[in-house]
Amino acid sequence: MWIYISYIIIGIYGFALIMMFFYNISQLNLLFSYVSSKYKKECVEVFDLSKTDEIPLVTIQLPIFNEKYVMERLLRCMSNMDYPKDKLEIQVLDDSDDNSKNLTSELIGNLKKTGLDISHISRNNRLNFKAGALKEGLKTAKGEFIAIFDADFLPDKDWLKKTIIYFKNPKIGLVQTRWGHLNRNYSLLTKVQAFALDVHFTLEQTGRNSNHHFMNFNGTAGIWRKQCILESGNWHGDTLTEDLDLSYRAQLNNWEFKYLENVVVPAELPVVFSAARSQQFRWNKGGAENFIKLFRSVLSSEKLPVFTKIHAIMHLGSSSMFFFLLIISVLSIPMLYIKKEYPQLDLAFKIHSFFIVSSFILFVNHWVVYKNLHLKMSYRFMNFISMFLAFFTLTLGFSLHNTFAVAEAYMGKKSDFIRTPKFNIKKSSDNWVGNEYINNKIPTFVIFEILLLLYFVFGLCSSFILNDYTLLPFHFMLITGFGYVIYTTFKT
Repeated sequence: MWIYISYIIIGIYGFALIMMFFYNISQLNLLFSYVSSKYKKECVEVFDLSKTDEIPLVTIQLPIFNEKYVMERLLRCMSNMDYPKDKLEIQVLDDSDDNSKNLTSELIGNLKKTGLDISHISRNNRLNFKAGALKEGLKTAKGEFIAIFDADFLPDKDWLKKTIIYFKNPKIGLVQTRWGHLNRNYSLLTKVQAFALDVHFTLEQTGRNSNHHFMNFNGTAGIWRKQCILESGNWHGDTLTEDLDLSYRAQLNNWEFKYLENVVVPAELPVVFSAARSQQFRWNKGGAENFIKLFRSVLSSEKLPVFTKIHAIMHLGSSSMFFFLLIISVLSIPMLYIKKEYPQLDLAFKIHSFFIVSSFILFVNHWVVYKNLHLKMSYRFMNFISMFLAFFTLTLGFSLHNTFAVAEAYMGKKSDFIRTPKFNIKKSSDNWVGNEYINNKIPTFVIFEILLLLYFVFGLCSSFILNDYTLLPFHFMLITGFGYVIYTTFKT
């Protein structure tokens, strides 16, 4: 009987490895697209903003919820936007339920006195959360184009001039710009988050866009054509990532997107672990919800090339990779014992060892991005090695947490949109003591993370018991990753 159980474990383990391999192959293809995009010369027609009749009316929407620590900074930034005042409208979409609403109202009142066209739009409820607020504001938006910024994003004053020009092409429905990081070096947590996000905002977004594959609006630091939003069904609140949802519906509706890697908008990374947890949960659950909602439409589309469909499915299903990563981690320990007990199955283990190439692809992708973004840094490769190991270790530590998020999506369990609190923290001397928005509640599934930590300690010991050290580094990283997640959860 045990031999048959071993076959099942080997099969499940192998399937998870194959799924991770295919995902990483798609990422490698994006790397080739990203590198080749640097050699493409693009000739596009753009608005001539020196001509008054070519300057379109733009509405900037600022969806906020309880943002007392960053509102003054945000509104000051928006009021300094270098764009004709008669062509600019600002909507503050305020769903706040705390005293920050009074502060916001006062700040807006002062800005109105300067002649700025700015309005304070509040709702009596948070129906459909951010999607509902954006949809509500769209009803009265004057602009032909809608720029959206979350509360912690601080675009340069010429951001509109750099982005609006591309809408000269009537097929363009969205122009998305790259996220920068105000507090990249604040802590290990912020460094790892920036390291991971940089790959998405360079390799992935540029790679997809340069080959006309589907890319996504990132919820902020982008500008939409209002017609595109309306013709694509407007904002929906049935997933936690309304930005990904509308992006795919718009592109399925034949709208084209433009990604500007060189236009960067700095923003604040979560500095508190509970905030990073909630953000990861929302992104991964929302991604899985959109996979369920949209994958049939992608597959059934007769207009999409095969490779675009493949990349779209991989993109929508990317959060599910945490599920396969968790399977590989959990089954790696019984695989050690099966290898020892049944030497006749050695061929299966040799085949499995081939899939180490997935980790190599991940390594190369991140190195190319890191090298390009840190041209002036000395000892780049050694710095990269330490950052990659920290990133990979923390990814392993988040695997159970993010698998819970994906599982909830596939089970159809709905949850509230939990905003990521902003603290107005940029340098190491800043702190969040006394911040009203910190969630100090310990999530119940940390119990399962503790159990897994103990399980992987057993796996580490098993390497010495069985005299097989092939998975020793992997189990050490799992212990470190889960240990860090657990420690930081209780510390916060």
